Amino acid sequence: MDLFDVLTLIGGLCLFLFGMNIMGDSLEKSAGNSLKKILGKLTSGKMAGFLTGMGVTAVIQSSSATTVMVVGFVNSGIMTLRQAINVILGSNVGTTITAWILSLTGIESSNLIVQLFKPTSFTPILALIGTVMLMMSKKNRHKDIGMILLGFATLMFGMDTMSSAVSGLRDVPEFQQLFIMFRNPILGVLAGAILTGIIQSSSASVGILQALSSTGAVTIGASIPIIMGQNIGTCVTALISSVGTNRNARRASIVHLLFNLIGTTVILALYCIANLIFSFEIVNQEASEVSIAICHTAFNLICTAMLLPASGLLEKLSYMIIKEPKDDNKKDKFMKLDERLMTTPAIAIERCRVVTNQMAALSVNTLKSSIAMLTEYSAEVAEQIHTDETAVDHYEDILGSYLVKLNTYPLSDADNNESSKLLLAIGDFERISDHAVNILRSAEELRDKGLSFTPAANKELSLITGAVSEILSLTLKAFEDNDPLAATEVEPLEQVVDNLKSQLRANHIVRLQRGDCSIECGFVWSDLLTNLERVSDHCSNLAACLIEMSHDSMDTHKYLTGLKSDNENFKERYNYYLDKYAVPTTV
Repeated sequence: MDLFDVLTLIGGLCLFLFGMNIMGDSLEKSAGNSLKKILGKLTSGKMAGFLTGMGVTAVIQSSSATTVMVVGFVNSGIMTLRQAINVILGSNVGTTITAWILSLTGIESSNLIVQLFKPTSFTPILALIGTVMLMMSKKNRHKDIGMILLGFATLMFGMDTMSSAVSGLRDVPEFQQLFIMFRNPILGVLAGAILTGIIQSSSASVGILQALSSTGAVTIGASIPIIMGQNIGTCVTALISSVGTNRNARRASIVHLLFNLIGTTVILALYCIANLIFSFEIVNQEASEVSIAICHTAFNLICTAMLLPASGLLEKLSYMIIKEPKDDNKKDKFMKLDERLMTTPAIAIERCRVVTNQMAALSVNTLKSSIAMLTEYSAEVAEQIHTDETAVDHYEDILGSYLVKLNTYPLSDADNNESSKLLLAIGDFERISDHAVNILRSAEELRDKGLSFTPAANKELSLITGAVSEILSLTLKAFEDNDPLAATEVEPLEQVVDNLKSQLRANHIVRLQRGDCSIECGFVWSDLLTNLERVSDHCSNLAACLIEMSHDSMDTHKYLTGLKSDNENFKERYNYYLDKYAVPTTV
């Protein structure tokens, strides 16, 4: 093996790792919505979690990526530690599919049909199809599929290049001695763990081992401990990812390490004892791509069969390693948005939607609390309104920053649409909470100055606050359910609130002219009407945004203009709310 073979090996390795990376990223992006649905159905059952982990890893071709994702889920509160353990165990089995795909490079036959299954035969066609889809298609989904095909073709080409480059090592005695040394189980495990820890992918390190097996110097006996070590090395990614997370997220990464350490220790000990007693002849045979895939799958299946029933024990061990402080009784008020989720944008967007719903509910409840303060003041409730308004501001900060950063990642059209909707929505919800504080100040002014409205004014105030409370409930429900049809109810009521504001302001001027109420009451009344009307405006913005986004448009002004012109449903609902909140004739 000369210098040029070494350079070819390095080039092949780079292509292999690059192909695996872009294929995994494209698979993950393409399957984003599917992953969201799978995780949405996740239960605490062992088998459900196990199958979820196995399925997701088989799709995105990386147990490291799945485990990092799980650490992010636990840190964000999406998943419990117990659920995470079952998913992690499943991911170890799911990752074995990669070794079977790579084993196709070892196909040797003169039969034409068998030859067609050899990657060197069909990957050029896949690369051509992928290039055409990437360059010619305008749809992001088709481009993602093109990248998957190109990534797979690059991966396989890199694998074939590595195999060709190392073929000269077959006749190098030192290389053969190296793998004889790896028959020592401890050295084999260390070699596999170190290699995988460096490249942070057990699938990639198994592929490198499969490429080296083409030299004939790798025996089955030498490959078994290396494969076990590779499973330990892949834990490095999750351990690094867990730095700075909460305790449960760190426990999830510890469980991943414990699973592989315990599995390796027990199975390696049994293997060594059995081989010592029975002296298996097969361990001295040359390893092939297929035999390595078999060993990799068998190891992970045995580990899972052994430890899945004992997942509760793994959980207890993780609590023993990362203990809960005795004096820690505080809990974060805000559900975190973990940046690890950004590697799967569809999941990150879904998490943002959940947190935005929390913000929306808090904002609406704060406004309704402030309305209640107009009739029955409470110092405790007043303090809570200020606290909740600050919390809504915090929600806007963390959501806005997170969504802006998330937009730097490759998003599907649907995810990009949802991101834009959420960015627009958080501003309106934040303003609603600001108006809650303004209304509270009006209530405090009435109390502090001993002011009161006339009975007629109080009746009118109950009308407009009732309309605003209803429009808030309609908007919140439509937003939480992501229901554009329900959002169409908002605009007719918003028009009624606008009319109410004009009518009630005119009525109050009449009362002022008659001397029924004071100028000071008039100022408070005007402030209240302005704040309540602006709350309904924000509800209108939210509803219009929800409807327009469902049509892939952001022109809310055009929507509102079209809605009010010759729209029978709008007129019907407008007349309904007009009757419901009709102002009494007596002023």
